[in-house]
Amino acid sequence: MSGMLKLMAEDAADLDIIAAAAQDALLRVGDMSYDKKARRFAALLNRFRWEQAGEKGPFERVRSALSFESVLSVKARRVRMDAPDAVASLLSIGFTPDAEPPGGEVRLLFAGGGEIALRVECLDALLMDMGAAWRTPRRPDHEKA
Repeated sequence: MSGMLKLMAEDAADLDIIAAAAQDALLRVGDMSYDKKARRFAALLNRFRWEQAGEKGPFERVRSALSFESVLSVKARRVRMDAPDAVASLLSIGFTPDAEPPGGEVRLLFAGGGEIALRVECLDALLMDMGAAWRTPRRPDHEKA
């Protein structure tokens, strides 16, 4: 399984790279979880493989895990956490540092205006591919959306 990504982020510039790789990932709401005791937020994604995509295909997706450590709290806005089979499309991930680093807020933004805000003690993120890629017929197109 060559070409599998494993990216870590400890600052906003690192997180920008993860955000670019995870853009347009599809996920079930039920595949997001927050373990308060472990202070970990995790999500399983069907990530579009932008790093392999040409203009005309073939296109691929791959199962990936996205996790954040040192999470103090999680707030969801316009995300139906009570609908575990609902599908969300991840548009972007950003980090706003506190006035006193290294803490801050990670924001996951979804199509349709949904948002997950993670209050973190420090930025500690991981995006890791977990298996073989599969073909998908379409490339995400924000111009047509």
